[in-house]
Amino acid sequence: MWVCELTFDCYQDIQLADAEQAVRRLLDALRYNGQILGREFPTSIHQGWLTSRVVCPERDSLHPRHHSRQVELAIEQLQQVGLLAPKLQVRGQDLNSDTTDDCTSPGWQLLYTTYLHTCSPLRCGKHFSPIPLYKIPAVANGDHKQVLKWQEDWEACDQLQMNGSVMEHAALAELGEPGSRLARRGRDLAKRIEYLTRVPTFYYLYRVGGESLEKEQQRPCPGCGNDWRLSEPLHDIFDFYCEPCRLVSNLSWDFKN
Repeated sequence: MWVCELTFDCYQDIQLADAEQAVRRLLDALRYNGQILGREFPTSIHQGWLTSRVVCPERDSLHPRHHSRQVELAIEQLQQVGLLAPKLQVRGQDLNSDTTDDCTSPGWQLLYTTYLHTCSPLRCGKHFSPIPLYKIPAVANGDHKQVLKWQEDWEACDQLQMNGSVMEHAALAELGEPGSRLARRGRDLAKRIEYLTRVPTFYYLYRVGGESLEKEQQRPCPGCGNDWRLSEPLHDIFDFYCEPCRLVSNLSWDFKN
């Protein structure tokens, strides 16, 4: 990932509230297109310009060739409040982020995230590296907002079950049950992404609990009921893989070494 700064120069007197709203509109459009990551974008006010610091999946993530129509409209609306299109300055690589996948044509991919991640939830199946969302066709309404909202909900449930103080069991059900509302949304998105990209796209079912290691190892696929256990863990996380159902899962973390 790369740390970048966007500078918005004022070319006329502006109302701060209008400028703030216009910049926020652009940052939201960039985020929902997958060009910037996270939810907080520090923006500072200077004498005649504003500056926002963002994290991008790649060095050239903010190149106009990646813009969605929503991003283009947001840039046009900057001028209506007296701001020029942003100037980009790449500050350097973010040492605390995942490395973006450079695979040009993944053999398969999956939707996976945790409460610790801010990167794209779409990952290459071979390298397990995040794939920038702007590299795939828009999922709905011209951007990837639905994917990111699913990611936010998954991470919120993950945080609740990790904290273990409130709503732990309800959160675990959303993460691990294939028929939960969260899982149904995620699997529908995976199907949509697979349709758009023509790349098999899997969904991750979180697993914790269980009665014993032996029963966990014999756990059948919750979709088709068939054996789906792998001979060796994949990416040190996934112990189960069902190609027809497009599902992956882990051996219960209670029994995993």
